[in-house]
Amino acid sequence: MNQTLTLDVTGKTLLADGIYQFEFRSPDREPLPEFTAGAHVLIETPCGVARRYSLCNAPSERDRYVVAVKLDPNSRGGSISMINDVEVGVRLSVSVPENYFALTDNASDYLLIAGGIGITPMRAMMAELDARGAHYRLVYCTRSPETTAFLGELTALPSHRVQIHHDHGNPEQSLDFAKLLATREGDTHLYCCGPRPLMQAVRDGASGWPSSAVHFEDFGTSTSTGDQSGSFTVILKRSGMCVNVAPGQSILAALREAGFETPSSCEAGTCGACRTTLCEGEADHRDFVLDDDEHDSTIMICVSRAKSDELVLDL
Repeated sequence: MNQTLTLDVTGKTLLADGIYQFEFRSPDREPLPEFTAGAHVLIETPCGVARRYSLCNAPSERDRYVVAVKLDPNSRGGSISMINDVEVGVRLSVSVPENYFALTDNASDYLLIAGGIGITPMRAMMAELDARGAHYRLVYCTRSPETTAFLGELTALPSHRVQIHHDHGNPEQSLDFAKLLATREGDTHLYCCGPRPLMQAVRDGASGWPSSAVHFEDFGTSTSTGDQSGSFTVILKRSGMCVNVAPGQSILAALREAGFETPSSCEAGTCGACRTTLCEGEADHRDFVLDDDEHDSTIMICVSRAKSDELVLDL
């Protein structure tokens, strides 16, 4: 865990079915390290499992951190421990906030798309954008009103600012993101957080947008937090060609430099076009496309690098 704080749990509130809000303050009630909208903290739960949670309160609030946790019965214990074991008065280890999902400063408009518990970073973004006087719109997709966090707060806002869509568990009632995102207005930037199917649908719908204008929350899984300075070698299994990948260079760029062309599209780790079979070696995965069980056999070469000295690819 990165630099940590020991914080008091000073609030626990039921927001919606299976979703609880937790408030943290320093034991001496001194100001906490500052954060920006989109930031998350790593919390060590009572069962010993550490989990990342987006901060959902206004960044201007220096006296507290607020997160919302959704109960996942299939989890390895993180959310279950938070909801069942954490009560007001408990002290937990909480990391200093990190942000891989920060708002850009140079957009004239912002489109925020959230699914389920993905509303948490968006709530902080709305507060930050309100403080800036910026124009934004929130589209929030949930199963039902009963499973919608912050429902009363959001429905009180003007309808042109917030759209809440319930699919009632029926995929046929899902929002048409292809239609929603068919046209990009001006230099709008899109921010999305939610379950993988929603992010996939948003990614597909925004395929015509510049990749630099589309942002997905993945808690840093597409950005290495380790050493980014080293070089490594890629071995192309079919030809035996060896390609050196320089510090700061993508595998895709190194292959192109060596005269080897392979499919790609977004070059940001979000579209899956450069999916390549990984035969040997340990990858440093920086995309959000792959599931955990694919990490040993597949790599997105536009953004991912290596933890081992060599990677053998099926190319």
